Amino acid sequence: MSASLNPCDAHPDEAVAATRGKNNDPLHWPARMWIALLIFSGVILLDGLDISMIVVAIPEIQHEFGMGAATAQWLVSAYILAFGGFLLLGGRCADLFGRRRVLVTGLAVFALVSVGGAFASDAGLLIVSRFVKGMAAGFTGPAAMSLLTTTFAEGPARNKAFGIFNLFEASGYSSGLLIGGLLAALDWRYIFVLPIPVALLLLLAALRYLPPDPPRAERVRLDVGGAVTLLAGMLLLVFTVVSAEEAGWVSLRTAGGFAVAVALLALFVVIERTVKEPLIRLGIFRNRGLVAANISAALLYGGAAGFQFLIALYLQNIQGWKPWQMALVLLPAGLMVVVVGPKIGALISRFGVTRVLLVGLSAFVPCYLLMFRIGAEPDLWGVLLPASLLWGVGFALSISALMVAGTSGVADHEQGLAAGLLNSSLQVGGACGLAVLTAAIAPGTALAMLYPGVGVMLGFAVLTLLAQVIRGKG
Repeated sequence: MSASLNPCDAHPDEAVAATRGKNNDPLHWPARMWIALLIFSGVILLDGLDISMIVVAIPEIQHEFGMGAATAQWLVSAYILAFGGFLLLGGRCADLFGRRRVLVTGLAVFALVSVGGAFASDAGLLIVSRFVKGMAAGFTGPAAMSLLTTTFAEGPARNKAFGIFNLFEASGYSSGLLIGGLLAALDWRYIFVLPIPVALLLLLAALRYLPPDPPRAERVRLDVGGAVTLLAGMLLLVFTVVSAEEAGWVSLRTAGGFAVAVALLALFVVIERTVKEPLIRLGIFRNRGLVAANISAALLYGGAAGFQFLIALYLQNIQGWKPWQMALVLLPAGLMVVVVGPKIGALISRFGVTRVLLVGLSAFVPCYLLMFRIGAEPDLWGVLLPASLLWGVGFALSISALMVAGTSGVADHEQGLAAGLLNSSLQVGGACGLAVLTAAIAPGTALAMLYPGVGVMLGFAVLTLLAQVIRGKG
């Protein structure tokens, strides 16, 4: 697409300057800013949909390919492995090589691999397609988020933009279960077909409406040693976490995996301290807000992933409900995100990011306490729907506030890195939280096995809240 057709193309630096100056007022954003925000939000919506839609289709895929449970879980884990492993590298590549360029390339790969998944003839190819899609999302996610933070100035404009951005993200996760259930009832391959036109539409919109990346005065040099050790360490860490339940937490494979992952990440730190042009400037971790936001993000998603897993276990395995019925129980959470999400920017601007974050994180405590009351008969009005509402309020307030806190005070040229760090914390935290929860509950389908898992979720919620309280007093 010719750059001359771009409505915000006069020059990338001029477009950004205009955006971050007179267009800072969310009430007076020009159309090009709304279009850009919809592109960024559409990317994160696509990622959320692709992660959650596959969950309800696993039984049908197992039946068609004769897959065992151990193999089938890699339909989800392969995506998480690649997504979590490539996020930091993807975020830094966006900073170094151009955010628009990385976004467009990632969307093209995502669409192409979705075609391969839709026509996959065996389980191995399907799992490989999930891994490559996760890898592509590891580049598109931080690219979209860093484009948002460099397009919208810190303050009311960015707060408002993050509220809408995270509304799309949460909507993707929550609606994916329902959409996946409906598509799987027709044919599970439609779950791989749906992302194709969405990714292509976003790709064309990005080429048409996003300004080209500014030219760089110097040739960019990638820290190859740092990139290899970081990628290997992150992939091994996520792989060890997601496979620990199958291999055993005290097994040699799990212990060895953690040991090697830690060694690789330690080597990465050594490399970054010595190279002239590091992949990640370690000084970024002096930003206390960024560090606290990453810790809280990991803990929050650890509890959130556990909540969704435990609800599915309770309603589907124990109560025998269908996936779409479970999705309807979680619908209030999605509705609260839709209602609260657009107001997040105004709330943060009025009360401050810390207060909004503390209120949001506090909502998870009564939510998880309610889950101790689940019984042999599902209590829809007394337990499940109130818990879903509280979870939705907590998620809507917390996730946007964490994104604002984690990117505030970070220079423009490191926004991709900050986005990659936050997204890595979310994904690795979710994987670790789910692994800890599944280790805590006993095997089988007895109701009593769920309560230790609820205790784990409550522990994550309390720790998340404490991390922010301590930061506020520090």
